[in-house]
Amino acid sequence: MQVTAAKNEKVAQMIFGNIYPLYLDRLIKKGRTKEELDQVIKWLTGYDQATLEQLIEEKVTYQTFFQNETMHQNAQMIKGVVCGYRIEEIPAEFAVYKQCRQLEKLIDELARGRKMEKILRS
Repeated sequence: MQVTAAKNEKVAQMIFGNIYPLYLDRLIKKGRTKEELDQVIKWLTGYDQATLEQLIEEKVTYQTFFQNETMHQNAQMIKGVVCGYRIEEIPAEFAVYKQCRQLEKLIDELARGRKMEKILRS
């Protein structure tokens, strides 16, 4: 599947604080914890806990959420298919979409019971 500018913009305008509880509910049902979810997000973005909680509370968009972060140097190691899109083939011009899919891939791996050191590409 190909990412379009419209698809990128739609994801960029989604509110991260509205999606975060959905991620958390999914992981809790799979026996994972909020701390593990936060650990994965903080690893990917470089945010600390206070900043992460503030961004969730402020209901920032994915655009804002990803524009202020420093992606982990191993983020390029996140590969695979999420929602029909191969992460490593998403063009750089659609950075927000790619970063969102990278985050979702990590959450998928966490939900499937993968060990944290593998999820964090250690």
